[in-house]
Amino acid sequence: KVCEKRCWEKLKGVKTKTSGFTLIQAIACAVEFDNQHCGIYAGDWDPYKDFAPVFDPLIQEYHGISSGSKHTSDMDTSKIKGNINEEVPVHSCRIRVGRSIDGFGLSPGITKEQRTGVEKLMISAVKNFPADLAGQYYPLTGMNESVRQQLVDDHFLFVSGDRNLTVAGMERDWPEGRGIFHNAEKTFLIWVNEEDQLRIISMQKGEM
Repeated sequence: KVCEKRCWEKLKGVKTKTSGFTLIQAIACAVEFDNQHCGIYAGDWDPYKDFAPVFDPLIQEYHGISSGSKHTSDMDTSKIKGNINEEVPVHSCRIRVGRSIDGFGLSPGITKEQRTGVEKLMISAVKNFPADLAGQYYPLTGMNESVRQQLVDDHFLFVSGDRNLTVAGMERDWPEGRGIFHNAEKTFLIWVNEEDQLRIISMQKGEM
């Protein structure tokens, strides 16, 4: 309903600077499937500017914001108020965030070279983690079967086969450039080049 013929004709030949991503790639899931809630993906940072006539109205409708809305960030943890009922103890807590590195494509548009570049950066970065986060990186390419099975048993391993991710271009060159890091205590994980460039997960056990 947003990408009408006039808009399509204007944008169909545009390729983004970062990864050469196009509008037809962005809307591939919406074209392939008729059950999409939103049906559009950004292949890097540029589509938010290059394809703004399509992305802006969708983002505004999805989030219920106006065209003049500005993002604000507040990292003051003292403002977080707990609402846990003492009669309902917390068994465990998991916090998960996705992060991307500037200059690299996002998973629908990232090039093979960029994907391996992200992996190389992370292989280097995890070597500098403090003691409580220190651990090992496990690349999916050439993964030993015993390692794979242990990651499955720990419920850490991500796999391919999601039809939406496949159509959106996120599983190209599988499994190259992808892997999993976790610390020795298995409370801190990083998925590298799954749906996000980085999916960072922190877990803590509570009362049982």
